[in-house]
Parts: sequence; C-alpha cells; structure tokens
Amino acid sequence: MISRRLLRIKIVQILYAYFNVPSDERDMAVFEKDLNFSIQKTYDLYCYLLLLIMDVKKYAENRIDLAKNKILPTEEDLHPNTRFVENRVISSIAESADLKSYLKKQKISWINHPELIRYIYDNLIQSSYFQDYMSAQEDDYLTDKQFVLKFYSKEIEDNELLYQTLEEQSIFWNDDIEFVISMIIKTIKLQQEGEPVKLLDLYKSDEDKVFASSLFKKVILMADRNRSLIEKHTRNWDFERLAFMDMIIMQTAISEMVEFPSIPINVTLNEYIDIAKFYSTPKSGHFINGILDKISTELKNDGSIVKRGRGLKEG
Repeated sequence: MISRRLLRIKIVQILYAYFNVPSDERDMAVFEKDLNFSIQKTYDLYCYLLLLIMDVKKYAENRIDLAKNKILPTEEDLHPNTRFVENRVISSIAESADLKSYLKKQKISWINHPELIRYIYDNLIQSSYFQDYMSAQEDDYLTDKQFVLKFYSKEIEDNELLYQTLEEQSIFWNDDIEFVISMIIKTIKLQQEGEPVKLLDLYKSDEDKVFASSLFKKVILMADRNRSLIEKHTRNWDFERLAFMDMIIMQTAISEMVEFPSIPINVTLNEYIDIAKFYSTPKSGHFINGILDKISTELKNDGSIVKRGRGLKEG
C-alpha cells in the first residue's frame, strides 16, 4: 500500500527527468508511463523482499540436510533445531497464492544471488535475537511472528550487500527500501494463524491512483504559470541559479495546493519541505518554505486556492 509521501517523491523524480530533456523531446504520455512503472516497481520490491526470508529458510534447510549426510554426523547434525525452518509465519508467506502468482508473473527470484542469501543467513545465525528465538521455551504463532518482524527490522537495515544487489537490479528501488519494509511489517502484523499471508494492495484507494496521475499532469500543464509565480516571489534571487530540484518541488507543491481542494495547505507544505530537505540542497527546506508560504497566501487571496471539506476551510 504505497503512501502519498512516496507517490509525491516519485512524481517529483519523474518530473525532474521530464523537465531535464529538451522541450521537443518531452512526451507527457511516455513519462507518465515511466511514473506508473516506477510505482509498480515498488510493489515488485515488496514481493521480492517477502520472498527473501523464504529463500533464507531454504538455505537453512539445505544446511541441515547436508549436515545429516556427513560421513560422521554429530548428534546435533542428526537432531538439529528446526525451529527456524518450521516457522509458521514463513510457511504462511510461502502458502500465499497471491504472492506465488505475482512472483511467477513478474519473474522475480533470488536464484542469481546465492552469495547474498548465504551472507544474510550467516549474519542471522550470529544475531542475539535469532539465538534467543531458537532457545526460547515459548513455541507458538506469536513467537514466530515476532521473530519474522525482527528479521525485517534488523537484517535489511544497513545491509550494504543487499542494497548493492537491489540497486543493480532497479534504479527505482534506491529510495523505496525503508517504505517497503514498513509495508512488510504491516503485512506480517495483520497475518492470522492458519491463513496464507494476504498481500496489501498497491494503492490505498482508487483516489490515490488518480492523485498520482492527475498531479503529474497538472504540474506539466501549469508549468508556465507556476514558474512565473516562483519568479515573482524570488526577485531578490538569481532566478536562473535556483536549484533545479527546488524548482520542480515548488511547482509540484503549487499544483497540489491549487488542484486538490481536499488536501490542506499545511499538509502539502510540510510534505514538500521534507522532500526538499532530503532530495535537494541542505538549505532548500527553509528556502522553499518561505517561497511557498508567500505564494500560497497570494493564491488564497485571489481565490485560486479554495479548500473544501470538514476542517479544510483555509482562513
């Protein structure tokens, strides 16, 4: 379930690419297709990382089988602790018909990255939470679920090999990992014992899908007007030297304020100020805040911004 925040980021990124090519090469339909592809890739990553723990489990099973077939197996080899490979939640993920269908359709697999699976497994078995889980007295669904939640909270973060592997496969995944992990954690928390895992929908609602497409188009169609507004309120600046990303962010914010009456102005401002802090220069957040505040005041005064709905009337 992709968030409005991530939709805004992807819209800004595709708009950056759109306005960065010569005007005679700008095909709105082509770039809108790129936007939809980028959004879909987020869902690919969601399913791809759900698959990850299953492959780590399969690797653990192979290790157990190899140990049993040693010429001189130890007692531990013959009677291994199978708690991890029998984890009920991982089995629920594996039993998800929706997940299996999606992975097959999109041809998603970790088969070409055995070194990553081995690396994650080696790190996992050395972790304190894994050792606590394997030796815990409690053996129930909740304990299994808590372990899987810890896996996704701990094994993905700061895993440079995983990040490198994902980056090599898709440039669209660079900024998605943190959000996708939150999607997976929500998926696991909603999981009920005895049922296959149910995947979240790509969009929270049809409204979000319309929001993404509509905002992208509105920014392009309103580009000249928005640029004039920004130029008017940056007279003390060298307009041509403004950061290009700042320009894209401000144009997107203005279009959202004007064209989406159900979204409060303060929500729009806060979203794009935060995006600017992360994706533009260190001073961009403060700069954009000041400019957008002036522009929003002007647009409210001349009636260009009208908010509707309970609690949305702007004073």
